[in-house]
Amino acid sequence: MILKNLKKIIHLLFFFLSFFLCANETEKNKKMNVANTIIDHISDSHEWHIAGTHKNGIIFSLPIFLWNDGLEIFFSSKFSCGNVVKGKHGFYKMFHEKIYKTNSNGILYLDSKGFPKNEKPWDFSITKNVISLWISFFLLCYLLIRMKYSYNKNYETKWNLGIILEFLILFIRDEIAIPNIGNKKYKIFLPFLLTSFFFILINNLIGLIPGFPNVTGNINITFVLALITFIITNINANKSYWKHTFCMPGVPIGIRFLLAPIEFIGIFIRPLTLCIRLFANITAGHIIILSFICLIFIFKNFFIAVFSIIFGFLISILEIMVAFLQAFIFTTLSALLIGMSVKNYESETH
Repeated sequence: MILKNLKKIIHLLFFFLSFFLCANETEKNKKMNVANTIIDHISDSHEWHIAGTHKNGIIFSLPIFLWNDGLEIFFSSKFSCGNVVKGKHGFYKMFHEKIYKTNSNGILYLDSKGFPKNEKPWDFSITKNVISLWISFFLLCYLLIRMKYSYNKNYETKWNLGIILEFLILFIRDEIAIPNIGNKKYKIFLPFLLTSFFFILINNLIGLIPGFPNVTGNINITFVLALITFIITNINANKSYWKHTFCMPGVPIGIRFLLAPIEFIGIFIRPLTLCIRLFANITAGHIIILSFICLIFIFKNFFIAVFSIIFGFLISILEIMVAFLQAFIFTTLSALLIGMSVKNYESETH
């Protein structure tokens, strides 16, 4: 009952806050720019915009750390309204969440595509995605440590959430790690698979909470996850794997020369698909929900509002399923790639 009520509260908050955010956008611009509104809500930024306008709203200014012949430290609020920030080692201006070096007048030299040609300082700023990553890190640590200490002497736990976590851990071990990697070697890679699954899952779910950033919808995050899988896969690959990749037994020499470059490219493409799949599916769900909400303020019609609310609500429920599904798919495919690299093909009968 508690979980059901919590879901209802989360969905209601999502819609009310989303309506409020879109309403502020329409107040600012009579003709709403849907693309810009959606991109602003799903992209990373140097400030955490919860609700309201920049003048009247709940906004958390995050710290800026720049290196430009020296360390520059200040808050992102200094960039508000397109202001030029004077630091110890130069002048800076923000353009579409990117910080550029400029002069005291804040002049940016744009190319033919509208992108600034000014130099960028090294940017080590704390963005809202970074804050969300910290939140998910501490939340996972709390849940798993509490789960550990919830067991009694008979290795049983009465903590309901601990039971769910235990089921997920055993499921990943028995249905993902062992079938794909094997009984002998799965224990080496199980910690990585569990970390990947819970990291993706918790950030997928946090991204559904109104006002929180969409971390797994950031391609930089998904690229790093895929890169880690790529490194683990290739570092642990055995001779049998490399032999069957570049010198396939039983295949004519001419065909080998044709297949070897394809297999080599596949080594990089397979992990890249993990990155794109996770990024695209999580981002698409958020875009669809925001698109339904924006329809209300475009048409300003009661029937469109009812249609948008109903379908937006259904999509948000579907997004909860997608949060679990994408964590499962990423973990399963990672286990499959690792299993392919550590498998002893020579011991099998062809």
